[in-house]
Amino acid sequence: MENSRLAHPNDLAAKKLWVTPIKHLLDEGQIEPLVARLREIAAECAAAQPGLTEEILKEAEYFQTNIQRMRYPEFRAKGLFVGSGVIEAGCKAVIGSRLKQSGMFWTVRGANDIIALRCCRLNGRFEDYWEENRAA
Repeated sequence: MENSRLAHPNDLAAKKLWVTPIKHLLDEGQIEPLVARLREIAAECAAAQPGLTEEILKEAEYFQTNIQRMRYPEFRAKGLFVGSGVIEAGCKAVIGSRLKQSGMFWTVRGANDIIALRCCRLNGRFEDYWEENRAA
């Protein structure tokens, strides 16, 4: 909700009033009402801030296009994570810890090969990977 900063660059309270209801709709998986609200906000600021209007409409279109990926209540009910933090931490632990050690330099191909091996090892599928790629 970067646009709240653009709409209210020096007013924290106004930013919070702008973002809180939209964030609530997103968290509840109510994407269609969220898109409608963003379009209303865009219409309200069209005359005063045309650049902001364009950004808000882009955001609304993003949510509309990705509505199937934002079924957050359903995902949470299944015990799935909806934020990127878990993935980022996993990448850091699985990939960063192996590829970013002191003095290491990788080609893209070499890094991709090591990543594939590391992921297979950590998933318990190393033997499958080895058998599949040994013949190649």
